[in-house]
Amino acid sequence: MRILVVLLLLAGPALAAEDRCLGVDPKASTPLSEATKTTDCHVRMSATGYPLPDPDCTPGAVNPTVTANVLRNPAFRTHCVRDGATTPAQKQSVYAAYGITKPKNNSGNNQTCEIDHLVSIELGGADTLDNQWPQCGPPGVALKKRWFKIKDLVENTLAKGIKTEGDEPAQAQHGIAEDWSQYVLAATAVAPNSVPQRSGRRSKPRLP
Repeated sequence: MRILVVLLLLAGPALAAEDRCLGVDPKASTPLSEATKTTDCHVRMSATGYPLPDPDCTPGAVNPTVTANVLRNPAFRTHCVRDGATTPAQKQSVYAAYGITKPKNNSGNNQTCEIDHLVSIELGGADTLDNQWPQCGPPGVALKKRWFKIKDLVENTLAKGIKTEGDEPAQAQHGIAEDWSQYVLAATAVAPNSVPQRSGRRSKPRLP
């Protein structure tokens, strides 16, 4: 009996952590398409002037254990997936894949690059390398107007649609992987002082 009590006490923190993560497997991944390259990757620009990853290197991937019910559960936290499939050191390899030198002093207000999950974890994205790319720039602007901060607003807007408006995760996942910039104007409507306005195709305030 004493041995059983000791084992239960030792297992308690691990079981509690698993329960908080709602059964999510942080290593699980389903690519949205096959990544055919791991080197010689190139950032391209969208029709509205925002950077997009190379689809041959970063097609995007989702974690199939992060279901709609998990995303809508207030207990879910992104740390349940983050760094679960790739370590911080492994993530740094995407800079070399894209031929980009990581900037020095890349933190705080001086941050100009971020290793971005194309399909963000809060949308059910996977932590694998085929869902990560270095998102950098533009130079000479305030931190909140850097592209990775603008994409954060897009991710937050889409996540809200899933959590409170009944949007399906798959629609957001495929949409953001295809061209995250198509939602910038919708995110701007939510936070109008956070991003610069650009001309071009208007984004949808809701997913189709």
